[in-house]
Amino acid sequence: MSEMRYKLHPLSAFLNFIKALKELIVPFIVIFGVNLFRDGGVSGMFNQGWQGMIPFLMGIVVVLFMLVAGIIKWKRFVYWFEDGELRIEYGLFVKKKRYIPFDRIQSLNYTEGIFHRLFGLVKVKVETAGSGKVGESEAVLTAINREDADRIASKMEEAKRGFHHHALNDAEAETAPVEIPEKQEARVFYRMTLKELMILATTSSGIGVVLSAVAVFLSQFSDLIPYEALYEEVMQFLRFGYLIAALVIFVVLAIAWVISVFLTIFANYQFTIQADEDNIYITRGLLEKKKISVPFKRVQGIKISQNPLREWFGYATVTVESAGGSLGDKEEKIRLFPLAKKSVMLPVLSELFPETEWEPKLTGAPKRSVRFFYRLDFFWMAPFIAAMSYFFYPYGLVSLLLVPVVMLLGIWQHRTVGYALTGRQLTMQFRGFSKHSFYLMKRRVQAIDITQSYFQRRKQLASIEATIKSGMMGASARINHMDTGDAERIMAWYEPSSRPLPEDEKSQPEYFSG
Repeated sequence: MSEMRYKLHPLSAFLNFIKALKELIVPFIVIFGVNLFRDGGVSGMFNQGWQGMIPFLMGIVVVLFMLVAGIIKWKRFVYWFEDGELRIEYGLFVKKKRYIPFDRIQSLNYTEGIFHRLFGLVKVKVETAGSGKVGESEAVLTAINREDADRIASKMEEAKRGFHHHALNDAEAETAPVEIPEKQEARVFYRMTLKELMILATTSSGIGVVLSAVAVFLSQFSDLIPYEALYEEVMQFLRFGYLIAALVIFVVLAIAWVISVFLTIFANYQFTIQADEDNIYITRGLLEKKKISVPFKRVQGIKISQNPLREWFGYATVTVESAGGSLGDKEEKIRLFPLAKKSVMLPVLSELFPETEWEPKLTGAPKRSVRFFYRLDFFWMAPFIAAMSYFFYPYGLVSLLLVPVVMLLGIWQHRTVGYALTGRQLTMQFRGFSKHSFYLMKRRVQAIDITQSYFQRRKQLASIEATIKSGMMGASARINHMDTGDAERIMAWYEPSSRPLPEDEKSQPEYFSG
């Protein structure tokens, strides 16, 4: 028997229109830009009569079509609850239906944009364990009231506890209602301070994102950019001196850095971690407020990362490796702590995941393996240094400084790498330039690979890689040039054994159970 059918808020029609318009903004700029810069610009187009107005008329028709399409999408989108399922009916030209069992829903992620806040609405993304393509949700409710969002959440909780809601007729109304266990209220575990937010913003790598976004935007207009003229202008500019050129580059990078600082602040404003017995809730954002839920049973592993600067001051980033889940519209990892002092985050992690050993004693790589961490780099350095020294002599000899730098980095990596086996937990630590520590539970490890090169075999060394499910692609931790005895120990720990488990391991619950 079908229940009441619900519609999205009318704001959905406007948001559909804005989304379609945003996707076509670059083609619009290209089409109208080409026509504006030829045949005398706007006045030249008007002088051509109705033929010159064709691009503008086509643009108006397309915009009106997108507006009408947004309204139709809103009118045709309905959802309701029936037989323990969230049922959705939608479609612009072809009507489609989607039935999602409540017990399959893993989480509901909320987003409040500027327009949502004006009307007290939220955007809800329905995530299941098998959500379609990378970065796509099982279903998206563009704009609904908070009460309607809470209704979906309560239905989901009822289903997970084995209670399916049915509409009651007059006879059933006399029957005593079934009591549903009260859900534990989410408790606040952590709030990012203003100091931590500023340190995060000023030390993040967002400047690369800003520069790459500018590069992608400019690439859309590659046919319109006069590269030869620009090259001549740059050459003419360089004649003023390399100091001025360096100053201009510095100013550009400084502006990109300032933009990245503001973007990071906007994205992580009022970052808060809450949790109940089933989920971790992460809330963040200034202009666009987001709230995502991460079920404990989907957590596959935890990664703590520190770049050298943050490591020096005792700060770190914590990432949750979650099965089939991501943050945002892309395959973006879920950051449990964007940035926090290790002394602050470890007590919180110990409360959230009490079965995990966060500071185990690591077994490092043997001394004989230290050369393996840097000698392969000499294969690409040798020809580079030779070319620089020959063609740019004597200044090219400065490239010889790369040799001690690479050797010191290799020694640093050798001193960082290590592993620990504690009960059912595998901890792996390694370094590229930043230090990463992976915390993995045995049941969640998908595969462990041991590899040996000819040279490693001669020195009785091996590289070990552990893979877990994370997002749609998976994640892996790799420690290189360990003793073969360590590799065999990890493999023996991972292989299934017929022997009975010790009592201490039997009593150990796993927070990754599911």
